[in-house]
Amino acid sequence: MGGDHGVSVTVPAALSALKKHNGLKLILVGQEEILRQELARHQATESDRLTIHHASQVVGMDELPAQALRGKKDSSMRIAINLVKSGEAQACVSAGNTGALMATAHFVLKTLPGIERSAIAKFLPTISGHVHILDLGANIECTPEQLLQFGVMGSILVSATENKPNPSVALLNIGEEDIKGNETVKKAAELFKKSKLNYQGYVEGDEIYTGTADVIVCDGFVGNIALKTSEGLAQMISSFLKEEFTRSLYSKLAAIIALPVLKSFRKRVDHRRYNGASFLGLNGIVIKSHGGADILAFDTAIDVALAEADTQVPARINEELVTLLGMEAAS
Repeated sequence: MGGDHGVSVTVPAALSALKKHNGLKLILVGQEEILRQELARHQATESDRLTIHHASQVVGMDELPAQALRGKKDSSMRIAINLVKSGEAQACVSAGNTGALMATAHFVLKTLPGIERSAIAKFLPTISGHVHILDLGANIECTPEQLLQFGVMGSILVSATENKPNPSVALLNIGEEDIKGNETVKKAAELFKKSKLNYQGYVEGDEIYTGTADVIVCDGFVGNIALKTSEGLAQMISSFLKEEFTRSLYSKLAAIIALPVLKSFRKRVDHRRYNGASFLGLNGIVIKSHGGADILAFDTAIDVALAEADTQVPARINEELVTLLGMEAAS
């Protein structure tokens, strides 16, 4: 029910996901009448693979997390997360209020043993593929130990969902030299070196998209700014290209010739194909879709949830946490 577009995006995205994945079953959680109307608009009905679970309340996009947690116990968000806790669902996907979703997920699911805080992780395109970066806004300030836990969770996520036995992990910093950075990052680096992670050292902001590491770790303040800066840069480049190719008759002709290249470029950097942020560290799978997601983007978020459910990411984190932290950290 959440996001900027509500059921006009989430319902057709769900139908698209069902067509792609034969083994997938979805529960649409929300106001039953509205959901049925939207299904009918797409000539679809409930089935053994698509069911509706009624929720009388909806969390507003600008609602305070504490208010949503206390006053919206029958919201679609709360019920969806309850279904994950009960085992009726293996994952929750929402485009709703991020703060409310995080607060509700924490309250209902709790964090895994050994994890102090959950982190928001997302995959982004790079020159050679993609990279997972965390935290992207859940934790404004972090301790060195929490950053290490983020590194462990990110490593296990990539190992599980991409079948990479030993993913490379790096710390985002203002320089690659050991003397650079604040005390938190420096102390975190020492912990990373003692762990059993495939630690690659520091990376700077311009290396996020070079494919230097499979996982990049930072606190939520830095991560969120890096993410939003990247999104703004992508929009600016897209705007510049459109402006230049429509400037004159000759540039319009050049655009026609370059159209196949432009389409390929747009597909590679299309943020909709990288939608779906994971709330790692919880005792259950919760995926946050961008609030402005369209059908393709929300469909992608469902794909992320399916991949994590198939590979049982929370259970893997629970099992491998102590091993990757190393004997000294585990004791």
